[in-house]
Amino acid sequence: MFKSKNAKKEELIGSKIEVVNADNKSLIGIKGKIIDETKNMLILDTGKKLIKTQVKIKINEITIDGKQLASRPEDRIKK
Repeated sequence: MFKSKNAKKEELIGSKIEVVNADNKSLIGIKGKIIDETKNMLILDTGKKLIKTQVKIKINEITIDGKQLASRPEDRIKK
């Protein structure tokens, strides 16, 4: 579960997020819990699939550019 500002080292599955900015403006304001993560996508419990490089998300009052997360979760956590 996400706990710190070092997003690259954190497990995101189970975290509640909100989209605060996106290339596709219709995604702004979407909220949900991350149930799966791939190299390029975040999948929410609402059925929405977000492309990491196209969104900025807020987790626990911390805003993260999805570009920082754009890698396989297992590789990102190991670094």
